[in-house]
Amino acid sequence: MDRNEATGKGRPGMNAPPIVSPQAWEAARQEMLTREKSFTRARDALAAERRRMPWMAVEKRYEFDGPQGKASLLDLFEGRRQLVVYRAFFEPGVFGWPEHACRGCSLGADQVGHLSHLNARDTTLVYASRAPQADIARLKARMGWTMPWYTIVDSFDKDFGVDEWHGHNVFFRDGERVFRTYFINNRGDEAMGTVWSYLDITPLGRQEIWENSPEGYPQTPPYKWWNWHDNYDTEASPHPKWVEVSGAGEAAFRDAKGKT
Repeated sequence: MDRNEATGKGRPGMNAPPIVSPQAWEAARQEMLTREKSFTRARDALAAERRRMPWMAVEKRYEFDGPQGKASLLDLFEGRRQLVVYRAFFEPGVFGWPEHACRGCSLGADQVGHLSHLNARDTTLVYASRAPQADIARLKARMGWTMPWYTIVDSFDKDFGVDEWHGHNVFFRDGERVFRTYFINNRGDEAMGTVWSYLDITPLGRQEIWENSPEGYPQTPPYKWWNWHDNYDTEASPHPKWVEVSGAGEAAFRDAKGKT
């Protein structure tokens, strides 16, 4: 390595950090790790507060067009208790129409993980736009997207703050009653895509025993409910071998952590 590489010179306009020894680098990493753990704990605490937010009853009956015809807001839950609706911009007047949806919304759609893991936590994710179903089907096929995607035909977007900008609305179903529990947009949408990011904005959360949730909320041990995305329907309860393997992994991690 020549001197220019070692000092960061030769990289025009880039004020790069110093080059240090492995020992100094590890010390810097440990200092950053302490801050990252504090951030993680703060994020968990914020999610716990979110689970205690008040709910708003949805009294109006909303209607959508779906692949199977007309659908109500209740239908979008697909029988589950929790629903996350992302308003994506795909319609006449949006840059990219009719070949593409909004570039930002499309970037978000590319980040969406396999929905079976969300479904296993009693949660449904759907997208909604004002484009007709034929165009939505064509777009999904072109882009390789598989999430349920509905057509807004009434005032749903205006009533829930997504008529002029993207956003995620979260709902909870108690029998036939529907409640709005949370809403994020702007940079809050950037982090969405993983099973954890979606569950953390739902009223029930990740539903794991380590979480600080109100009394009576469903909770199971972490790791044990995890499954292959094509195996949830064929295996209703955690596989005994996986319980054993994941439990041993947790114990080994705790043991190693205690020795450091």
